[in-house]
Amino acid sequence: MSSKLLRPLAIASLALLTGSSLVWAEGVTVRGRVNLVSAVSGKPTADNSQAVVWLTPLGDGRVAWKSAASGHFRLVQKNKRFTPHILVVPVGAVVDFPNDDPFFHNVFSLFNGKRFDLGLYEAGTTKAVTFNSPGISYIFCNIHPEMSAVVVATTTPYYALSGNAGDFVIANVPPGRYRVNVWHERCLPETLKSATREVDVSEAAPGVGEIRLPESGDLLANHKNKFGQRYEPGPSSPLGYDQP
Repeated sequence: MSSKLLRPLAIASLALLTGSSLVWAEGVTVRGRVNLVSAVSGKPTADNSQAVVWLTPLGDGRVAWKSAASGHFRLVQKNKRFTPHILVVPVGAVVDFPNDDPFFHNVFSLFNGKRFDLGLYEAGTTKAVTFNSPGISYIFCNIHPEMSAVVVATTTPYYALSGNAGDFVIANVPPGRYRVNVWHERCLPETLKSATREVDVSEAAPGVGEIRLPESGDLLANHKNKFGQRYEPGPSSPLGYDQP
């Protein structure tokens, strides 16, 4: 058998073994830019990073993509911070929440998306959550109000996070028609909904253009704890869960 025939057969066999849909190397590299502007003044913001953009196949170009649930993702708790702050995962993925601080944490999410409460757990231990449906999950710590993160669970492998200038790149996108969605934590839901559009992706038209988003500041700065109450002022843990 010639080498020209062996290569596609080998690639197809690999796709069957991994249980994933095949994304051909000759897919289109989609580019675009997110521009955040003040919802009050209309002036551009200095930082256009951390916008999540994803492409969902539509119509006859729809592809069946199986979530890569066998791999684990991590949201590390260190120095009273979650790292990374924004995490994009496929639906069905497991996210580990290791506690690398020398004190207790209590990770929870009670908003739209995945709802969970991991309870108190000590330094050096970890707990995990399966994100089994698409959506936006806002993650907090019930002890430390300054801690926050976001998990975006998506049904498509075609996604990217914008850089500081707002540019984003999504590689190996098969030509076809797609719905473009965008999310940013400083934008209101109605703003994000209005930014949704449909595009035809091809070698001749590899870009989605500019996505302009009015931003409204830190929308979750005054979030409540897991009991729906305000965090107590002063030391973050009057019960001794925290340590200097």
